[in-house]
Amino acid sequence: MKPPEPPGTNPHADKLEQQLHYPLGHTLPTPGTAVTVAPGVKWLRMGLPFALNHINLWLLRDEIDGQPGWSVVDCCISSEPAKAQWEQVFANELDSLPILRVIVTHMHPDHIGLAHWLCERWQVRLWISATDFGLARIGSQGPNGFSSDAAAAFFALHGLSDPDSLEKIRGRGSYFSTLVPAVPRQYRRLQDSDVLTIGGRAWLCVSGYGHAPEHISLYCAELQVLIGGDMMLPRISTNVSVYDQEPESNPLRQFLDSIDKFKALPAQTLTLPAHGKPFTGLHARIQQLHDHHDERLLEVMQACTVKPCSAAELLPLLFKRALDLHQTTFAMGESIAHLHALWFEGRLQRRLGDDGVYRFGAGAGI
Repeated sequence: MKPPEPPGTNPHADKLEQQLHYPLGHTLPTPGTAVTVAPGVKWLRMGLPFALNHINLWLLRDEIDGQPGWSVVDCCISSEPAKAQWEQVFANELDSLPILRVIVTHMHPDHIGLAHWLCERWQVRLWISATDFGLARIGSQGPNGFSSDAAAAFFALHGLSDPDSLEKIRGRGSYFSTLVPAVPRQYRRLQDSDVLTIGGRAWLCVSGYGHAPEHISLYCAELQVLIGGDMMLPRISTNVSVYDQEPESNPLRQFLDSIDKFKALPAQTLTLPAHGKPFTGLHARIQQLHDHHDERLLEVMQACTVKPCSAAELLPLLFKRALDLHQTTFAMGESIAHLHALWFEGRLQRRLGDDGVYRFGAGAGI
């Protein structure tokens, strides 16, 4: 995922954004408060200490077993500022009603980080896909969860050779568990095509792949509202990466196939993204994302036709701006994902060089 750019700094992004419509204009929720975006749907926005500096969360008016209250969709990272903002929300936005359940679209830290705290705070259940629940539980176990040594070795296999960067990656063993220190022991499983009754309205679960193991978006036909999570963002493109845990995956194809499922939704659907502002223009945005990745694939194909390339060698081609370490790890994952998409299609071949680096090239000469 590319960090957001201020309007006016990227003319191409600005032009694409003009094809979308933001019904709320420049309105943003202030910390600890909510903005109503549809009947029974409130928008929260909390800060993140990253280049992507915010996440959108959602409150849905609900009733479970005769008890009126609210369902939460996504949670923010585990941090004291986020907890303080939630306490303001509890005091100001719940109409003296309780939280009844915590729904998490997927297992990334900004979405699941405070799920354990919220579930304990309100004595309620976590609702999430089984795949993302399992991986989040593993990652929350600290250095014994996601191996930073394995991540560094994987990036080295794909050409990242800078010793300082590799050492810093090895030192990030507790990165996930710092942001997600715990995950509830029990959960309610969400699957594709499940229908949740929330506040008397039907919300359809739509599974998505490529960004997370099993991302769940929610669509309400009565409201024509899609809670898209990270599968459908305006302006910035969702991160689609290959990770060391699944080193020969094809996430880009999975992602593009997944967003095509949204084509069946009405053109006027109000999309509630995890980052950015609520927008309409869903079908246009789907096409924009296809066009974006087609352009990147063409660039990768042309480069690898000239000579075999590793993922690291393609970073300056795919990412024009300087990258910090955090962004480099995302960029490496995305570079590998584009190479793998062409490799799975048979348009590129992969070879392991004498230097222990995978390179991808076109034709028998590789």
